[in-house]
Amino acid sequence: MTKPADPQTIPLLDERVTFPPDFLWGAATAAFQIEGAAAEGGRTPSIWDTFSRTPGKVLHGHTGDVACDHYHRFRDDVRLMADLGLKSYRFSVAWPRVQPGGSGPANQEGLDFYRRLVDELLENEIEPWLTLYHWDLPQPLEDAGGWPVRDTAARFADYAALTHAALGDRVRYWTTLNEPWCSAFLGYGSGAHAPGRSDGGDAVRAAHHLMLGHGLAVQAIRAARPDHDLGVTVNLYPVTPQTDTPGDLDAARRIDGLANRIFLDPILRGEYPADLIEDLRDVTGFEHVHDGDLAVIGTPLSVLGINYYSRHVVAAPVEGAEPEPYWRAPSSWPGSEDVRFVTRGYPVTDMDWEIDAPGLVEILRRVHDEYPEVPLYVTENGSAFVDRVVDGRVDDPERLAYFDAHLRACHEAIEAGVPLRGYFAWSLMDNFEWAWGYTKRFGMIHVDYDSQLRIPKSSARWYAEVIRRNGLAAQ
Repeated sequence: MTKPADPQTIPLLDERVTFPPDFLWGAATAAFQIEGAAAEGGRTPSIWDTFSRTPGKVLHGHTGDVACDHYHRFRDDVRLMADLGLKSYRFSVAWPRVQPGGSGPANQEGLDFYRRLVDELLENEIEPWLTLYHWDLPQPLEDAGGWPVRDTAARFADYAALTHAALGDRVRYWTTLNEPWCSAFLGYGSGAHAPGRSDGGDAVRAAHHLMLGHGLAVQAIRAARPDHDLGVTVNLYPVTPQTDTPGDLDAARRIDGLANRIFLDPILRGEYPADLIEDLRDVTGFEHVHDGDLAVIGTPLSVLGINYYSRHVVAAPVEGAEPEPYWRAPSSWPGSEDVRFVTRGYPVTDMDWEIDAPGLVEILRRVHDEYPEVPLYVTENGSAFVDRVVDGRVDDPERLAYFDAHLRACHEAIEAGVPLRGYFAWSLMDNFEWAWGYTKRFGMIHVDYDSQLRIPKSSARWYAEVIRRNGLAAQ
């Protein structure tokens, strides 16, 4: 393994751009993207195993069968985290590794893997931050109807309680769901993600049952350990109209409802926005929302995770518009399929996402200003670029600049009074990037997927120094 460079080789930092002394510096991953060992230790297939093995669903037919082999190499990976000085590591538990089939007793061999991982983190003074669901629904639950079916929420609550009973003695931070928008609208709307279904009504029902499962899980964990920090992670986007014309303003309102308010309002206010319900009147009658559901979904949180990558700029419909990329595909936006997503000519990442650091300030301030106060964490933020190994090194100046700009945005938000408590870089290492397979690299650590050699990139060495000094360089 290659260790980060000597901090003396990195320029000194200006202490005027410092973060609060207890700011939590971390990095994040997801089980399916890094663990591998798909059929080891009692693990059974998830929807992503099935999806990735279906021809044409994932680029080049890539699967998560091996990924980064973290299941066998986690101790080496934790040592890399310690070398970087991480204060926290956000990882997800694979539901089908812990509870094969999605119901019934726990698989102790699966739980033992996470016990070993957590113990290794604690021995290296790294706070474990556990996410219960990062998209790997056990395949038998999908066969029974998946997230559009109400019973899946109950099964998730059982799984959450089971996992917490095993790990709650050593894990304080618990996230229920990661990015339920992607699970619902890419999984059941556009079909670009597992399980690959495409039905607008199912997507809306899935979103509701994901949130219901979240609320039930928070209640179950809080009943066992009231002192634990419990939350959910949502991916949020500033939504900007292309112009101030009525059509563009309405397009922005509609997409904001489907991207942001469909989750923020039920989780933080215990209600759905009235305009969103009206927008979806031809998609669903909301009969799936039962009495008491919104009170469960609105169970108070102690943390809210925000994942931020870019901004949506939208415009009113026009005839003959070109098809959109997968995450902007019309089928991802039921009831608003004709809204256009437009680009502004900004620099983009290798995902073709425009780089817009001020949007992070906008989102953080909006959540703080418009919703009941809750401590906030940026639980994912990062960028994919094309990286190359040259003489055993990987220099990634674009990614370093991306992190720098977005951390300055975090600092600006804190200075404006936003209760931002921590930041998790996405991602610790290169990994399986869902439908893109292994073709997109988000990691601060380069992974050679043939040899599994890890090489910290220049962004990792830079981030280690930021953590060490708890601050950013002067501009």
